[in-house]
Amino acid sequence: MVVQQQITEKLNQAFSPLHLEVINESNRHHVPPNSETHFKVVVVSDNFEGQRLIARHRSVNQALAHELENGVHALSINTYTASEWQNVEAVPKTPNCKG
Repeated sequence: MVVQQQITEKLNQAFSPLHLEVINESNRHHVPPNSETHFKVVVVSDNFEGQRLIARHRSVNQALAHELENGVHALSINTYTASEWQNVEAVPKTPNCKG
């Protein structure tokens, strides 16, 4: 759980989220047991206010650049402002692995 903890810490530092989920989805892919290569993040932050989705995703990718260059193969990003989060009934499911 080292990578998952690093991702959590970096997202907390970068966005001071009101809500944060870091979900290791590696077990849904063809990787060795206990891998930390595929993650889904749900970040709710006031920092996203006034930003388009692409800018939000770029900022998450930038915060996690080291992890993405060193072992994290896939990252599903779900970003919301506080007001958007109030209206979310369910976070979109990550597609199944096709490999």
